[in-house]
Amino acid sequence: MSNAPKTVLAIHDLPGFGRAALSVIVPVLSCLGVQAVALPTAVLSTHTGGLGSPAKLSNPGYGPAALAHYHRLGLRFDCIYSGYLADPTQAKLVEQAFELWPQALKVVDPVLGDSGRLYKGLGAEMVPAMYNLCSKADLITPNVTEAALLLGDPLPGVGSAEQAAEQTARLTRIAPQVVVTGVTGVSGGRCIGCVGAARGGQGYFVKTPLIPRMYHGTGDIFGAVLVGRILQGNVPQAAVQAAAAFVADCIRMTPEGADERLGVWLEAALPKLMTQ
Repeated sequence: MSNAPKTVLAIHDLPGFGRAALSVIVPVLSCLGVQAVALPTAVLSTHTGGLGSPAKLSNPGYGPAALAHYHRLGLRFDCIYSGYLADPTQAKLVEQAFELWPQALKVVDPVLGDSGRLYKGLGAEMVPAMYNLCSKADLITPNVTEAALLLGDPLPGVGSAEQAAEQTARLTRIAPQVVVTGVTGVSGGRCIGCVGAARGGQGYFVKTPLIPRMYHGTGDIFGAVLVGRILQGNVPQAAVQAAAAFVADCIRMTPEGADERLGVWLEAALPKLMTQ
């Protein structure tokens, strides 16, 4: 049916408590009129950011079996969107999905690290595996630390908007569309920015007023809005603007003093997303 909802295969981890990854990606995409098909890379009792050691359910055979089942069913995916991967073999899982649905928009959030270092639990071997996966994507969304890791640049990563623009342009040698998130020090430190670029095209810069609070899961919300808006027909720059604005709305609607480990109060913000 021509008016059927677009469908996204979302390959991310699924934390039970703590608003991050699939627990925020699925409701955001639904509010944007997009069907999300969740393929968990790991099932966790909580996300891994400061809530102790989560219980973990992992079955290495699940992902390939799920892809095979979806392929037998003749499902059509308009987009394949990947995020946190526990090890290099899961990068191969995403590549397999790309091969099974070659017409899908391929979006990779290369989750490797933040604040100038690799995430705990990820080994250095994840960097070349993620680089190889990014080279097969249509759009990648690294933060400033991940941009430096993919480029082999010194950490902690981007130090200025000008450097971010230069690195984003270099990243288009890996993937044809790039959005680098979390660029700080914009407008004298009053704003936070995203830098976008297309291979062979002009770059762009999107900035939003800095709200000095850091919540887990906001990058996943950003990515889900970005994917949903692109599937609605928006050009990447407009989709980035919408995603950045919604994340800022989520932070503003979360009371000051709320436990930042638990993420933004997405539940309060979702109705606003549906009316925009």
